[in-house]
Amino acid sequence: MVHVLPSATLRRSRSAHSFDAPVAAVEGTLTAFLAAESAALICLDPALQPLAAAVRDTVLGGGKRLRPLFAYWGRRANGGDEPADAVMPALAALELLHAFALIHDDVMDRSDTRRGRPTAHRLLATGHIHARLHGDAARFGASAAILAGDLCLVWADQLMGQALVPPGLFIAARQAYDRMRVDAVAGQYLDILGDCDPTWTIDRALRTARLKTASYTVIQPLQFGAALAGPVDPALADALTRYGLAVGEAFQLRDDLLGAFGDPAVTGKPVGDDLARNKPTVLLQLARARLTGGQRAELEVLQRHCTAHHADGRATAVRQLADLVRGTGAEDTVQQMIAERVEAARRAVAMAPGVGDGHPALVHLAETVAWRSA
Repeated sequence: MVHVLPSATLRRSRSAHSFDAPVAAVEGTLTAFLAAESAALICLDPALQPLAAAVRDTVLGGGKRLRPLFAYWGRRANGGDEPADAVMPALAALELLHAFALIHDDVMDRSDTRRGRPTAHRLLATGHIHARLHGDAARFGASAAILAGDLCLVWADQLMGQALVPPGLFIAARQAYDRMRVDAVAGQYLDILGDCDPTWTIDRALRTARLKTASYTVIQPLQFGAALAGPVDPALADALTRYGLAVGEAFQLRDDLLGAFGDPAVTGKPVGDDLARNKPTVLLQLARARLTGGQRAELEVLQRHCTAHHADGRATAVRQLADLVRGTGAEDTVQQMIAERVEAARRAVAMAPGVGDGHPALVHLAETVAWRSA
């Protein structure tokens, strides 16, 4: 099995750069913006308060702020100097876009929790019940959450417009931002299609990860940030793309492992949902290819038990599913795939022209997302 990143390497990366400043700046920008816009929304009608609260809770309720961080270091890689106050609204806007995706994703997956807290549609459904409103609370919660996600998308554009960036640079950066949004939708469609297509392949699962995760989480935020600093050298753009593809795939592969074997107390999400739903992740596709006929039948029985049994029975079936998948060696293979992509990311950064002091920062980010525990 591939071991996690050696602690000495992590210490070197962490000592080379502090990541607190850009994250704190993003947090402050989001907090101030949401306070002002939520107040303005509620002024339209006090009944809109739960909608504003759902957005605030989703955006400010935790998260790694990876997309603004990648954009920040993409900008630095292209010579962007400090302070970054002028572009901070544009960087922070990526978190509102992310909140839009998360809220809609949770509705599609019918997820109950996110980051250890109830998802937006569950909170809105609970509010419906407490207010003694008429109708189906679950349907209301899902419908209201879709609108909350839409509001995040609108507010993302609104916040981005507050950045003090020359028009030419802003237009160039918007191209990466628009590509980011299209790829996120395309990847999400393939994700839900994979749930009901029995012919799904490992290559298709990786393509989905490239769109839904690599492009949306790493590649386009890097290109977006770089464009905010000025014209981007084609060699730098290529290096950032190769880096982003490797890191994005590593991110998704780690997500697959955490979804199957992670600790819910750490991840904030139930474990085993993807296995129980037969979601065609790379992990499960690798495992299925290695199962014998009898084991494949056992897998299907356990997946049925996950949906048909009460909580205790489901927990037992999920553990047995995880053991069955782990026994195929698929987990070790995915760990190796992650390690290969981290090394590819290091090589891409090392060969990138003009990255300067962003080199250790980008390496640290690659290692952080690849070996994270949540």
